[in-house]
Amino acid sequence: MPYRLIKNSLVKRGITIVLLSFVLYLLMVLANHPHAVERYYSQGFYPMVCKVLHPVFNLLPFSMGDLLYITVITYLLYAVFKLIKLLFKKRFKQAAISFLGLVIGVQVGMLLFYVFWGMNYFRPGAAERLNLTDSAFTSADLQAVTRILIDSANTSRSRLTVVDKKQSNDMIYKAAISAVTKLSDSSVNFKTYSPDIKPSLLTPLMNYLGTSGYYNPFTTEAQMNYQMPVFNRPFVACHEMSHQMGYGAEDEANFVGYLAAISSKNKLLRYSGYYLAVGEFMHTMRQLDTVNHKQLKLLISPEVKKDFKAERLYWLSYQNQINVISSIFYDNFLKANNQPEGLDTYNRMVSLVMAMYRKNGALTGVDRNKKSVPYLTPERPATSSLK
Repeated sequence: MPYRLIKNSLVKRGITIVLLSFVLYLLMVLANHPHAVERYYSQGFYPMVCKVLHPVFNLLPFSMGDLLYITVITYLLYAVFKLIKLLFKKRFKQAAISFLGLVIGVQVGMLLFYVFWGMNYFRPGAAERLNLTDSAFTSADLQAVTRILIDSANTSRSRLTVVDKKQSNDMIYKAAISAVTKLSDSSVNFKTYSPDIKPSLLTPLMNYLGTSGYYNPFTTEAQMNYQMPVFNRPFVACHEMSHQMGYGAEDEANFVGYLAAISSKNKLLRYSGYYLAVGEFMHTMRQLDTVNHKQLKLLISPEVKKDFKAERLYWLSYQNQINVISSIFYDNFLKANNQPEGLDTYNRMVSLVMAMYRKNGALTGVDRNKKSVPYLTPERPATSSLK
């Protein structure tokens, strides 16, 4: 390549990088103003994205997001290989052009991520938007709600028939879509547009990554692992579609998914929601009060305990070094996007559920003399069955 063309290419790419950096900087300035993000993005621009993209990609029986990721990763591997090859041949100017091209590609990806969905990470929290700001609770409060959830999980599990437990994935998807749509109709806070859930083509890989589902911000598609235990699938479907509503934080998506699940007429979906809640509340109780944790554990029915064991064994059968590395990467990704607790963010749904029960008067009569403490984020293992 002639020197002049190389120089022009380097200059053009350098200018492009500067301009893209400036646009990304402006987005981060907006991110520091949550109420502006809520008004102009989450309640303004983002719904238009949903109205355009959801109906289009819902027409496809497969996940375009999966294909997009496969294509991008393949190209990145090729580009890196090409760059290394140029460096070995000491063609440094061409290598510089290739490197700047990679930088531009990453910047464009970041820009599309935040424009199509990612700015939802920086809107005011769900606790503020849903008027669930009272996040302090005592051990007695936590014990009372955990008992309610255990009883609900036990009851809903006992009502499952053989037919319920053998629901096909298509039936599970339809039930979850119906539940999310019903929740959407109940309040503007849960408004969604043509929600949908798809089985991920990457499910075999997701098993080894310890991932039960994911949301693709570039295509606005919700994908899930279709091989995990059947009692996990309904809730995960609701969780991923909660991201389509614009709930970015994982604890908020857990909470919205829980609300959709327990309001469903589908027995498996209701159980899936209560099952998830019991797991989260028992985890928190173990961190705050080990004595009461042991007592509450005795209240969980053998059938529910059997499901917890089956879920644990399922993910352990795929656990490997890749799982650990992916968890570290995802933990840092969450921290970089306004979720400083990283993977621990998932368990914060407990504070939202507690605030909801208190708001609804379910904690009336609970001993309030004990010292109330703010919600403490407990440590979680590096791997999580819900991402």
